[in-house]
Amino acid sequence: MNIGLDMMGGDFAPQEAVKGVAEFLATNADDVHLTLIGDETQIKTHIAAQHIPADKYTIVHTTQVIEMNEHPTKALKEKKDSSIAIGFYLLATGKTDAFISAGNTGAMMVGSLFSIKAIEGVLRPTIGAYMPREDGTLGLLVDVGLNADCKPENLNQFAVLGSLYAQHILNFDNPKTGLVNLGEEEGKGNLLAQAAYPLLKENKQLNFIGNIEGRDILMTKADVLVCEGFTGNVVLKMAESIYDIVKRRNINDEHFDRFNFEQYGGVPVLGVAKPVIIGHGISHATAFKNMIRIAKRMIETKLLEKMKDSFTAQA
Repeated sequence: MNIGLDMMGGDFAPQEAVKGVAEFLATNADDVHLTLIGDETQIKTHIAAQHIPADKYTIVHTTQVIEMNEHPTKALKEKKDSSIAIGFYLLATGKTDAFISAGNTGAMMVGSLFSIKAIEGVLRPTIGAYMPREDGTLGLLVDVGLNADCKPENLNQFAVLGSLYAQHILNFDNPKTGLVNLGEEEGKGNLLAQAAYPLLKENKQLNFIGNIEGRDILMTKADVLVCEGFTGNVVLKMAESIYDIVKRRNINDEHFDRFNFEQYGGVPVLGVAKPVIIGHGISHATAFKNMIRIAKRMIETKLLEKMKDSFTAQA
């Protein structure tokens, strides 16, 4: 398999990206070839310091970078030789099997939707985030910011995409799906939640357990937690703050260490036709290593084919 990596994306590029490549190849070198996209001179300088075997990577030189503050659509149109634009070109034309970047999130989303496109039948792709749970497992929260306003059928599809990801990537045999709400009883919540509930309940592809409250999000009541992106992003940012508070107060606790996003890399864009993973702009080596691992797992499990089959069955 061939995984494309934007080496110029993120605040610490390309140094941390190269370190992440080295860490990944140290333990996962068997069947993965990496296509490193970016300024060849800069990449080679850092590769030399890491002693990465030359047969494990190919460098695709680019001359432009989409900065974090640039308008996504305009930048992709005007910077056709940027590392993100070339990364999507390689993925769309089949030269790579997945694409990873910690660069401009908006540009990554525009590229996902217009270069790769949604799986047929998916109304809106979604992005999810991991919720560390007390028993050591991870829950998946979808959506976490891509779709601030949603229709009931969007939440229904997010649940299917999240359930397939939880099953094949997080290894839940029959993941439990819950609707994030302000009460457990059916009929609770705003108009969106009330309308989404029967769709989720009747969906034969889901193991729907009903509504879950905020206090359940970090517990094991549900494995896939479904909401619109406004609520999801608030929950995500609150969860991120837990790690910051713990570190500032010098609290050493294995459970709270799991709230460090670096452990999980980035978030996959669920519902597009090929594997795309978006990392945090302040990603370091560990995050890059783990993003490559997620991409590898998505390819190995044929997750995208399973998602396509699922929506074909619904048609």
